[in-house]
Amino acid sequence: MAATLADCIYGQAVADALGVPYEFRARDTFACADMVGFGSHHQPAGTWSDDTSMALCICDSYRVLGRIDVDDIRARFVRWYREGAYTVDGLFDIGGACARALDQGFGCTGERDNGNGSLMRTVPLAFTAATDDEVRAVSAITHAHLTSTELCVALVRIARDLVRGVPVREAVPAADALAARPRTDVRSGGFARDTYEAALWCLLTTGTYADCVLTAVNLGDDTDTTAAVAGALAGIVYGADAIPAAWLSALRGREVIEACLF
Repeated sequence: MAATLADCIYGQAVADALGVPYEFRARDTFACADMVGFGSHHQPAGTWSDDTSMALCICDSYRVLGRIDVDDIRARFVRWYREGAYTVDGLFDIGGACARALDQGFGCTGERDNGNGSLMRTVPLAFTAATDDEVRAVSAITHAHLTSTELCVALVRIARDLVRGVPVREAVPAADALAARPRTDVRSGGFARDTYEAALWCLLTTGTYADCVLTAVNLGDDTDTTAAVAGALAGIVYGADAIPAAWLSALRGREVIEACLF
């Protein structure tokens, strides 16, 4: 059976929530093995972050309109940013480029504006009819530099192959070289390319949903975003049924997620 948007979103949200308590903590200064709360953002266990909220904005726009509408998606991003829409208890984290872009009304274009704030929300676009240019345009709402837009296109292409059942090693470009990279050479900070490569490395070097997302969190630094991207992909590969039941039970805001699925 082909993967569904629910597989992807629940895969992302659970992984995001696993990573939230450890964000900004250095690699190997902690060990994530289960869903816990508080930590970096003082949130209850099972609380997902901006990564999932922004993905839900995109999903809800597509659910309502049946097409990619950049202005509508931007308006939903602004509602999230200013009103706490698409969250569990309100916004508690937002990247600098996202905030700046939403304040100024256009995406950031500088070389240093290639954080992972558009990549983190982009996997669900694999379940839409978005063209490559539309994927670029959705990224460019906040992250308009070529590096960010092209990484989003590449990630959606991989996700679509995975949805079709293409094996992971065939779906990921240069998979063997990436999988052979030692953990010490896998960067897990906020740069978009690092997140892209780290998430794919986690998917390539593990064999279950749980192992993939825990590997991602335990890379440290931008734990929620690395895990969110890896989890969205792992949700596609393994299905939501493969997510540990205790983690799903602990996930907060499921009604918000369900309302945005199409």
